[in-house]
Amino acid sequence: MKKLQLSETREFNQEHMKKFLLHDSPWFRIINFNLAAGLTFPVHSHDTEGQLSILVIEGEGEFLGENDAAIPAVQGDMLISEINEPHGVRARTDMRIVVTIAPPL
Repeated sequence: MKKLQLSETREFNQEHMKKFLLHDSPWFRIINFNLAAGLTFPVHSHDTEGQLSILVIEGEGEFLGENDAAIPAVQGDMLISEINEPHGVRARTDMRIVVTIAPPL
């Protein structure tokens, strides 16, 4: 077993998102991204099969999709999608997300 303290990765940079690799294995990868208010994790996709989840652990913003479609996202919301489906995040307030990717890239 492994216990993580997400409070230890609560760092923000006004110019770019902060990235913390929390777990990496042959089965899945977990990454914490912190976006200061106004920053965007650009919409992108991966040319592979698999799924991902994006869990908002702090703040408010939008999950972004194809054609800049936006879905409101607040603390406790989770987006689940195919990894080859366009996905991104825009932060309205300081925002922290935890992304799980399976299988890992």
